Amino acid sequence: MSHREMSVAGSFYPSSCEEIEQIIAKFDTIQKEFHQISFNPKAIISPHAGYIYSGFTANCAYKLIDKNLIKRVVVIGPSHREYIKGASIALQNYYDTPCGDLEIDVTYSRSLGQKYNFLTFEERLHFEHSTETQMPFIRHYFPDAKVVEIVYGEIEYQQLVPLVEEVMADENTLIVISTDLSHFYKLSDANTLDSICLKAIKELDIEGMRGCEACGIIGVKALMMAAKNRSLKSQLIDYRTSYDASGDDISVVGYMSALVG
Repeated sequence: MSHREMSVAGSFYPSSCEEIEQIIAKFDTIQKEFHQISFNPKAIISPHAGYIYSGFTANCAYKLIDKNLIKRVVVIGPSHREYIKGASIALQNYYDTPCGDLEIDVTYSRSLGQKYNFLTFEERLHFEHSTETQMPFIRHYFPDAKVVEIVYGEIEYQQLVPLVEEVMADENTLIVISTDLSHFYKLSDANTLDSICLKAIKELDIEGMRGCEACGIIGVKALMMAAKNRSLKSQLIDYRTSYDASGDDISVVGYMSALVG
């Protein structure tokens, strides 16, 4: 049996299950705002930085999903380390996390690969933090769910739209789109740039994304278009920057989470 091994445990998130559970429990304790969701979430937009910076924002969204409904989670994120034209879908059998393995839905992954010709399996792509940082949350909230990992490179967002729509059509499948927002601006500039993204995502306005800086903008746009095609709604859940954790207002990264359904 092959495993998608952890590559950023101990750096982006703890390598100890006990520490991960403690961090999530802390996030739950300090989250004061209760979000009323007027729809059944089919997708999450989640950040992918170190948990000290963006873990709280991610957790705010994950905890709002009906834990009993989800049988499969499809995670889509951008490649930061390796170039690929198109996208790669993981075909290992298991996905390692500090709290135990998640089963990769190989049958479903292969079926997607056969249907969408931009999908291949390039093992070198699957040491990617944008997708891996989601897995400890998935293991915590949906321990029995199977997972699918898609890492994309050079691709038009329109190519991903049919795949995203297909995934969202399954009532027991959750899709996670991974992205951070603006990188390394002064705090005031970061807030201004990120506000463009937040407004556009809230309104599912593709044209409004012009000027938005996000490393996962391709996946976000694909989700937005798929949501519009299916007459779905979007709700922002949390926004903050690295300044909230570091106190550094000179070189800031933005993070947000949202639900679509």
